Amino acid sequence: MGTDVKRSALIGIWRQLPFFLWLIALWMLLWGQFTVLAFLTGTVVAVFVTSVFRLPPVELSGRLNPWWLVVFLAQFLGAVVKGSLVVAWQVVRPGRQPGVSVVAVPLVTDDDLIMAHVGVTASLIPGSLVLETDRDRRILYLHVLGAATDAEVDEQRRMVQRWEARIVRAVGSPAQLEAIRASGAGSAEIRNRVKEERS
Repeated sequence: MGTDVKRSALIGIWRQLPFFLWLIALWMLLWGQFTVLAFLTGTVVAVFVTSVFRLPPVELSGRLNPWWLVVFLAQFLGAVVKGSLVVAWQVVRPGRQPGVSVVAVPLVTDDDLIMAHVGVTASLIPGSLVLETDRDRRILYLHVLGAATDAEVDEQRRMVQRWEARIVRAVGSPAQLEAIRASGAGSAEIRNRVKEERS
C-alpha cells in the first residue's frame, strides 16, 4: 500500500512538473531576467503559490510536440521584438496618435489552460493587454494599441487566434488539435460570434 501511495505521489508530481516549470518561466518573463537568481526566486514563488493556494490538479494533455514548441518560441520572441519596435515608433512618431480598441477574440478550444496560455502570450507582446476573459463563451477581451480601423481590429483578432493554434499544436490534446484544424472551415461562425457580441 505504501508503494502505491508513493507511486501516485510521484505520478502527480510528474504531471504537475510542466505547470510548475511554466510558473517559473512566467516569473522570469515578468521580471525580464533570465538569471540563476531569477530562476531560484521563481522556484520559491512557485512552491509558495502551489502549496498555499492549492488548486485542483491541472490536467495536461499529455502531448508535447517539440518542433511546434520551438516554432512557437521563435515566433513569440520575434513578435515581442516587433511589438516593441512598433510601440516605440507609435510613441515617437509625429502626427496622429495611435488608435486603441477593445477587441473581442473568440477562441476555438474549450480549455482553461489553453485560454490562460493564449492570454499570457497576448499580454506579453507589447501593444496588447488582456482586460477580461469570458470563460463560458471562450472569449478574450484585449486592449490593443494601434488598432483603429475595422481591418486592423480584425487583423489583431486573427493574430491572437493564430497564437491559440500555435499553442495547441505545441501542447494541446489531439481533440484540441482537431478542433483547431476544423476551425478554418468555421471561420464564418467565429465572425458571426463577434458580430453578435457587438450588437
